[in-house]
Amino acid sequence: MDDNKTVFLENVSKTYQMGEIEVKALKEVDLTITKGKFVVVLGPSGSGKTTMLNCIGGIDSPTSGTIIVGGNDISKLTEKELTKFRRNTVGFIFQFFNLIPTLTARENVDFALDLVPKETRGSAVEVLKQVGLGDRANHFPSQLSGGEQQRVAVARALAKRPPVVLCDEPTGELDFDTGIMILRLMRDVSRQEHCNFLVVTHNAAIARMADTVVRLHSGEISSVETNENPEDPENLVW
Repeated sequence: MDDNKTVFLENVSKTYQMGEIEVKALKEVDLTITKGKFVVVLGPSGSGKTTMLNCIGGIDSPTSGTIIVGGNDISKLTEKELTKFRRNTVGFIFQFFNLIPTLTARENVDFALDLVPKETRGSAVEVLKQVGLGDRANHFPSQLSGGEQQRVAVARALAKRPPVVLCDEPTGELDFDTGIMILRLMRDVSRQEHCNFLVVTHNAAIARMADTVVRLHSGEISSVETNENPEDPENLVW
């Protein structure tokens, strides 16, 4: 596989059995994402966005097809190998911040770092500085605003230095101005660290700041678009 192809999906399908009904969440999806791209995945509710993200992240397994992430053919990994893959190769940022309330910002990041090899991980303090929280490292989640908590979640994902960061509605719980700040941060980190951000959202306005826009409809990719001149997050209106 070409080193520049960070994410590669070929003929990926996912079918859920709900009683006597089969639900085809993904249908023969093909997708290639090259290194260092900020990618937005758009589609209405039920289009397969989160299912695709979960399959790429090794949280769920496809019914058929091939998924290669960071050189790992995850469709062939055992459960033990998938756990290692999720720890070492992929960062996750969700709509809800999922911070441990009894740990400080630094301790929340350190907790994630304890799970990965020392030679691949960054410093909790340094990555908190990178997201603008160097002076809030010793604060607990309850002492942080929603935007600050999401920045801790971003720091936690980045501290592992993963080639791919998967984001499911990362601005869904934030007000407009804070959401813009988080989007700018993620886009800037994508460019600086040459890692991929895949952002699942229903908000079409966010697509204008992406390098690549993937549109899903009824489990199928309806289009993959490239933005030659992505907009600055501050120019977005939704």
